[in-house]
Amino acid sequence: MLTRVVVSLAVAAMAALATAANAEATGTSGGVTCPPDQPICIIVVEGPGSPGSTPTPTPGGGTTPECRLPITGEAVDCYDPTFGWWSNSQGCYFMLVDPQPVSSDPVWSGRPAGGAIYLATCLSTGGSGGGWVWLSGPPDGYGGTATPATLAQRALDSMRLDGPDIGMAPDPSGTGLVGLPVWMWTEVRASTWGPTSATASIPGTSVTATARASKVVWDMGDGYTVTCTSPGTPYTTSAGDTQSPTCGHVYNRSSASQPGHAYAVTATTTWVVSWAGGGQSGVLTVTRTSSTSVRIGELQVLVT
Repeated sequence: MLTRVVVSLAVAAMAALATAANAEATGTSGGVTCPPDQPICIIVVEGPGSPGSTPTPTPGGGTTPECRLPITGEAVDCYDPTFGWWSNSQGCYFMLVDPQPVSSDPVWSGRPAGGAIYLATCLSTGGSGGGWVWLSGPPDGYGGTATPATLAQRALDSMRLDGPDIGMAPDPSGTGLVGLPVWMWTEVRASTWGPTSATASIPGTSVTATARASKVVWDMGDGYTVTCTSPGTPYTTSAGDTQSPTCGHVYNRSSASQPGHAYAVTATTTWVVSWAGGGQSGVLTVTRTSSTSVRIGELQVLVT
């Protein structure tokens, strides 16, 4: 994960000078303004840059954005809620300054009519630079590279979706018996069963995703799996030796031959994530896993 840091005035000024030199070399006019009361320099680039790489088409007519550092080719997010839109041609994020500086601000001095001030955050292997940038038009990639599907994935990534918060009877700290019912369940919270929701937005588009658990598949460690379409029923002592009404298992042999003399139990929740926004909708599926262990012994009968 890249670290984005706005550097000191000296480094920002060097980045600004380099940008201005590039603008001069490419035939565009520009300049650098370093207001004495601000810890940033203003980079003026009248040419917004050439278009970046073309996104790769995906089935259904959408696109997969390809945003990369210009030197190393390392992939970066095409949109960041803090820094804005990525420009492949300039190697910077751009966020429109809102509100724009007042008309009397020195940043506008000598500028042609039109254009706007953007906050640039430029990434490199040695750090980052940037500052206020005057552009005659939006840079390449600004405002249109994130599809509803990519926003849905971003919303999903921001959710806390856990594996089951495992409950079992007998308790993993104790010992059960061959032939007696074992109860399994998960504590029900937004992060373990749902529903839970998150929204991801870019200017003009928002996508909301809602996740709900659909099932838990319990691998009991003895060669059997149990699929439960509910969170299960917590055991209470009043249930005695009865079977769980929703999610249970019976071991037919002891765990004495297992590593640690216990069965390794793995519980995997399947989450169904429905999303909608930007005129589209869809469903994503993810899994989350938790594990524990249970000891199963045999009832010994003494005959005298």
